[in-house]
Amino acid sequence: MIRSLVREALNRAETQPPLRTNASEPEHLIVNSLKEKARKEFDRDESSKTLLTELDLRGLEPGARVRVSPGTKFTPLANDIIRENNIELIEREARTSSVTVRSVAIGADHGGFQYKEALKAFLADLGVSVRDFGTDSTEAVDYPDFASEVAKCVSAGHVECGILIDGAGIGSAMAANKVPGVRAAACYSTALAANSREHNGANILTLGSGQVSLEEAKKIVESFLSTRISEERHKRRVAKIDDIDRQYRR
Repeated sequence: MIRSLVREALNRAETQPPLRTNASEPEHLIVNSLKEKARKEFDRDESSKTLLTELDLRGLEPGARVRVSPGTKFTPLANDIIRENNIELIEREARTSSVTVRSVAIGADHGGFQYKEALKAFLADLGVSVRDFGTDSTEAVDYPDFASEVAKCVSAGHVECGILIDGAGIGSAMAANKVPGVRAAACYSTALAANSREHNGANILTLGSGQVSLEEAKKIVESFLSTRISEERHKRRVAKIDDIDRQYRR
């Protein structure tokens, strides 16, 4: 009887997992965060800006790497932060591209915010200077507010072209086209983008984040900014569009 009880106890002990000697001792986990950090080319991308302030460098750890565009200027306080925290500046290399436009105003509502942020970096890689008119988050806003600001910037000649992004791309085009001198075109393909520039002299491209993927949007943007109106017959027709515009501005 005793032998059978001892044998049963030994069998139970063999099947149970070993007890931790210290209940408060944490389990050892393998973390690859250092490896991931080592693989990163930079910690923050500010290459879409031509001027960096102390606000752009807020929250960076000492020794952080920041990607900047060639010729970027810095405020005195920004220079102090860079020096005191040993911030490493990594100058981006411009991509080979046929883009001829060098300055763009960009804006988006909440539906286009994420595309806007990605396109800013993409434009910087193309060597394009970007003026960002918002929005600055995915919180709901009204697209006409941002479309009008971008349109006014283009109309005044402060930039060569504009880019607007909302859910469909249609509302922003309607709003922008109310500003004198603006010819905004909603485009959903590279062919339409090129046509809108070559045939219609479009100076603002509107995109729908719900209509095209981000990769498609990048290709559309590059096509738009790489095409110019050249044929005299197209220029004549665009001049007639401008004549209509002037009639209703009186």
